[in-house]
Amino acid sequence: MNIMDFNVKKLAADAGTFLSRAVQFTEEKLGQAEKTELDAHLENLLSKAECTKMWTEKIMKQTEVLLQPNPNARIEEFVYEKLDRKAPSRINNPELLGQYMIDAGTEFGPGTAYGNALIKCGETQKRIGTADRELIQTSALNFLTPLRNFIEGDYKTIAKERKLLQNKRLDLDAAKTRLKKAKAAETRASQLNSARLEGDNIMIWAEEVTKSEQELRITQSEFDRQAEITRLLLEGISSTHAHHLRCLNDFVEAQMTYYAQCYQYMLDLQKQLGSFPSIYHCNNNQTSVAPIPSASSNVIGSSALTSTSGLVITSPSNLTDPKECSGSRKARVLYDYDAANSAELSLLADEVITVFSVIGMDSDWLMGERGNQKGRVPITYLELLN
Repeated sequence: MNIMDFNVKKLAADAGTFLSRAVQFTEEKLGQAEKTELDAHLENLLSKAECTKMWTEKIMKQTEVLLQPNPNARIEEFVYEKLDRKAPSRINNPELLGQYMIDAGTEFGPGTAYGNALIKCGETQKRIGTADRELIQTSALNFLTPLRNFIEGDYKTIAKERKLLQNKRLDLDAAKTRLKKAKAAETRASQLNSARLEGDNIMIWAEEVTKSEQELRITQSEFDRQAEITRLLLEGISSTHAHHLRCLNDFVEAQMTYYAQCYQYMLDLQKQLGSFPSIYHCNNNQTSVAPIPSASSNVIGSSALTSTSGLVITSPSNLTDPKECSGSRKARVLYDYDAANSAELSLLADEVITVFSVIGMDSDWLMGERGNQKGRVPITYLELLN
């Protein structure tokens, strides 16, 4: 027998098997053939595997959306992954916002209150962007990758063995059908009136029955073996759940770390911005009426200010008058500062001076006092002390 003859016979046998399965499947759907049912335990395992696969896919896809909301970026990462190439590093949204803030603050002037605040906010946003990048990397490694490995690995193996089990089941039921037909034909042959025909038919159908019984034993053995293989694989789903639980804990820990970092960054930023006088960094009550102090207090009189939307500008001679200023507080000098004119006060780094705000003064400045010396000082050079 040459190789070509063997291939032709094998192809014919495979075609015959495929046709037999197709006929059996069609007759089952039409209710014309009996179907071997799987045992309840195996059916429950199959249902559990399908449920696990469905929800794992949904959780995995939504986690990807959470970590990377940009669909185009997700597609790009998917393509690079399939090509087994590393995706190019791209700036994320917090980092981009942070860079814009820093650039704007630099152009407005780091020495101005707004410019300095923008730079501080920008630096914080970039730190949040770095934390976001670390969250994505950690979550992808410890959570998404195990889920994807299950879908693309373990479950594909289960699906393959389940399909093979379905084919073995169709072969078994087809063998049962052939045996049933052979026995029915043998019975009819035994009822024929002609003794000659009866003998021939009985012998033919007896051989067919014997052949069908042998085929049934073989298909039953193959079906039982495949059912056991499939059952063992499906029982591993419980281990998969335990593994995914550990991965879920890792994901939650990564999120906890990320949100704790973001909270700390924003808390630090709030403290830095809080070093500016409250009348400059709060815009929530711009049209509210300012509180009127009592006559005994050495602060601004009631006629000087009726609302923050209608500031009364005092004359330059009153800028140094404590009666026209807010309460004083201590401030530490951050950098040396040389006064540009006699109205300003020169500063030395790390010294502590007394500062207070004056109505009508530019929001980037405070009045500073050191002993008998008094003059305007830039806010950005100071750290207000409690």
